[in-house]
Amino acid sequence: MAPNIVVTLVLLIGLFQRWSSATAAYNVVSFGARANGKTDSTKAFLRAWSAACSTSLRGAATVYVPRGSFLIKPVVFSGPCRSSRVTFQMDDTGTSLVAPSNYWELGNSGTWILFIKVTGLSVYGGTVDARGHAYWQCRRYGKSCTTGARSVSLFWCNNVVVSGLRSMNSQTMHMAIDNCKNVVVKNVKIRAPSSSPNTDGIHIEASTGVTISGSTIMTGDDCISIGSGSKNLWIERIACGPGHGISIGSLGDNANEDGVQNVTVTSCVFTKTQNGVRIKTWARASNGYATNIVFRNLIMQNVNNPIIIDQKYCPGNQGCPRQSSGVKISRVTYTNIRGTSASKVAMNFYCSSSNPCWGLKLQDIRLTYLNKAATSYCANAGGSSSGVVIPRSCF
Repeated sequence: MAPNIVVTLVLLIGLFQRWSSATAAYNVVSFGARANGKTDSTKAFLRAWSAACSTSLRGAATVYVPRGSFLIKPVVFSGPCRSSRVTFQMDDTGTSLVAPSNYWELGNSGTWILFIKVTGLSVYGGTVDARGHAYWQCRRYGKSCTTGARSVSLFWCNNVVVSGLRSMNSQTMHMAIDNCKNVVVKNVKIRAPSSSPNTDGIHIEASTGVTISGSTIMTGDDCISIGSGSKNLWIERIACGPGHGISIGSLGDNANEDGVQNVTVTSCVFTKTQNGVRIKTWARASNGYATNIVFRNLIMQNVNNPIIIDQKYCPGNQGCPRQSSGVKISRVTYTNIRGTSASKVAMNFYCSSSNPCWGLKLQDIRLTYLNKAATSYCANAGGSSSGVVIPRSCF
């Protein structure tokens, strides 16, 4: 054998050894999972996760879910892990995780698939189907139901990537990001009927550094909702609708809560949604706030409330009638927003009488109603406008 070939083989063997020592894959089928959509595979998934999470390798570990349908009951994938990065990889050519057909089996835990205290997590591909229709019917007829479960939840996780995931028919929220840092969600598809109650697409709470991009969200509630304590969020290229739009809030549910700041929503399209971009607060005392918010480069297609601030939120007049919201809203910018409104009032700024909105900015807005100029409404709102603003600014 020629010396140069020997050297090449030695180098390749060395590279392979280094690669194999830095990675490890754990196929859920090897741990007993059955891809028939009927056999409970929860324990098999947990065994695969435990092996990946506890591996002594310094590199990445992968939980691999091959093609097929796997029945999963409520499951918690917990950290911290010894691996520097753990990947939950679902084969993208027909892999699905399905919930039990009896919605009672998800119980009152509030979550179906939960990742908790994991740093360096990646979730790729696949479909999760919570089969929520029976649960929604229970809610619709006012029967005694469970609390409902969120489909995919990230609690206290850092440095996370979720890419290519499809979520269908969640009982409640499809994805929840709570107390996390540095999360990227991209190219996801979320779908539930417009009549399904409280099926938010993605909810963010008490989290910092979250980016959501290139996704399609069709639900019965907010496409994306942003709760208290959320900071430094970037949301772009979202196709939203049907649903309730992209909302900050409801804020002010508690008297003492952290605020929302540094949020950008850009290059999104809203189609036949209840709202476009909304800030919503409870009409009662609170030290919450929302500041440094930017909504720009948005298209509205037959949207009921394209631009709205609602600080009189008090469903059923329970717990807050005749009160004023304590949440302070400031420095909110609306730029290059165009399209059609399904209602005559296309811009509605109903702010708190005790804490008026200030620093609102309108620039290059063109919203019409039935091929005519729409109108705007202001209460306790102050700011400025520039460029062409249709309808005319009311402050």
